[in-house]
Parts: sequence; structure tokens; C-alpha cells
Amino acid sequence: MRKNDISAVDIALSLVLLTRLPLPRLSSGSFQRQSKAIWAFPLAGLAVTLPACLLAVAALALGLPPGLAAGLFLVVQVLLTGAMHEDGLADCADGFWGGFDPSRRLEIMKDSQIGSYGVLALVFAIGLRWQVLALVLDHGQVWSLLALALQSRAMMPVLMYALPNARQSGLSQSVGRPSRRAVSLGLGLAVALSLPLLGFATLALFAILTLMTFGLGLLARAKIGGQTGDVLGACQQICEISGLLLLVATFS
Repeated sequence: MRKNDISAVDIALSLVLLTRLPLPRLSSGSFQRQSKAIWAFPLAGLAVTLPACLLAVAALALGLPPGLAAGLFLVVQVLLTGAMHEDGLADCADGFWGGFDPSRRLEIMKDSQIGSYGVLALVFAIGLRWQVLALVLDHGQVWSLLALALQSRAMMPVLMYALPNARQSGLSQSVGRPSRRAVSLGLGLAVALSLPLLGFATLALFAILTLMTFGLGLLARAKIGGQTGDVLGACQQICEISGLLLLVATFS
């Protein structure tokens, strides 16, 4: 392994970039490692999903139905991520289908106001996640959600590596283009940590999320010529929904 491929500060950086967890202030020099720190994105997913899983388990133990436990799970995740992934999904829906050329689509995506496409995307996304989460919890497979959190975050750097930045500003551009090694480290970490949770179903999950990421990448290239932070957020949401559907099909 090459020198400086990984560092303990990378974990803190990934939490700063992908969560709203209270963290000690990092030195300005630490942020020069942002493109190297993307291997730790799966750990950020773990950090925001483990508390949600624990609350869901507690809710079920107290006798609450799976639907309410799933709702509490979603609330914790939204609070700990600041809804940044959901925001990315809504912005992409508005921009991709609300504009007629790449520059107009990017302008719409940057607008803080949400349009009808964005609202519908959020309604469908939250509705699907809530319903399918309830089914996963009803099957007693709460810890499988950790594997999904790991792998859905590992897919985001794939787009960062594969596609150019669609604009010369924003979160994705400031992080920089990661190396293939950093992306591979993140993917390998996500798969390795998923194996004890899902067994051989890990490979099926990885295949489905890879396919969805590839499809979104093609769409983003066609619509805006590359990727942005919003596209990365949409990637996580699309991968999570697809993975949840796979989990339900696997456990049913």
C-alpha cells in the first residue's frame, strides 16, 4: 500500500463531508486530503445508520409496529445527514427534467427552491424507503441495513472518479477527483464489512448497486455533462432504494 493512501483523519473528513455529527475542528491542512478520504465514505454511512438501527430495535422491543420503527429509523438518518442526499435527489429531479440544456439544468439544480419534480421525487423516495424498511424490520433483518449503508456510500466516489465535474464549484468539485486506488479501497471496505451481515447476498447487492450507479452516470453525463454533489446524493438515494427492494426480495 502506498504511503499516505489512508490516514486516521480520513474518517473524520468523511464524517464532515457526509454527516452533521458534532466533530472536533479539523486543521485546514486536513482538508487537502479530501480526495484521498473518500475510501472512508462507507464508514460515514455506518456512523449515521447504526444509531438508526439501534433506535429501530428499541422501538420493536417496546412493542411498536415495524411501520413506526421504520419511521423513527428514517428520522434519525435524516437528522444525522442533514438530508443532504435527499436534497441531491430532489435537485437532480428538478434539473434533469426541468431544463432543456445542460446550463439551464445546472442553474435549476443550484436554485434553493424546489419544484414539482423534486417534490415528487422526495415523496416517492421517502414513501418507498418507509414501506420497504418496514418490511425489512418485520423480517427481523435490521442489521442488513448496515450493509446497505456501507455499499450505497461506496458508490458515490465511483461517479466522482468516472465522470468530470459538471460545474467548477460546489462540494464535489472542492473535494477533487479521487484516485482509482482510493475508490477501490472504499468499495473493498464496504464489501468486506457487508459479508458478515449479508453473507453471499453481499455480492448480489453489490451488483445491483453497481448497475444503478452506472445507469445514473450515463443519465448525468447526458443531462449535464458530468457529476455534481447533487448527483452523488441522488446516487446514494437510488442505491439505497434499489438495495432495500433487493433485501425484501431476498428475505421474503
